[in-house]
Amino acid sequence: MEKIVEQGLLYDFYGELLTEHQKKIYEDVVYNDLSLAEIAKESGISRQGVHDLVRRCSRILQDYEDKLHLVQRFMKIKENIGQLEKLTADEVLTREELVQRIELLSRQILEEL
Repeated sequence: MEKIVEQGLLYDFYGELLTEHQKKIYEDVVYNDLSLAEIAKESGISRQGVHDLVRRCSRILQDYEDKLHLVQRFMKIKENIGQLEKLTADEVLTREELVQRIELLSRQILEEL
């Protein structure tokens, strides 16, 4: 997964667990694509301070994912739903094969929830 997409997903799932200050800085880097110097000037801290804060936030978000696996589960469910969509468009499968595969994917989705 591309690093920026991964950072965005981690933030979407766990960002509310950061402090307001951490959220502001992290959003400026990841979503607003501001430079460390711009954020440092705006926040009144050093460029190195911004860098350290962003790294710390990334580590915190990754630690939550390592423990809870919410992003991983979300991606697996999304993949299974994509498979369901492909199955519904497949005109070669018999009705029984289609039902069987849908039941399997449905069970996998439920296991992830």
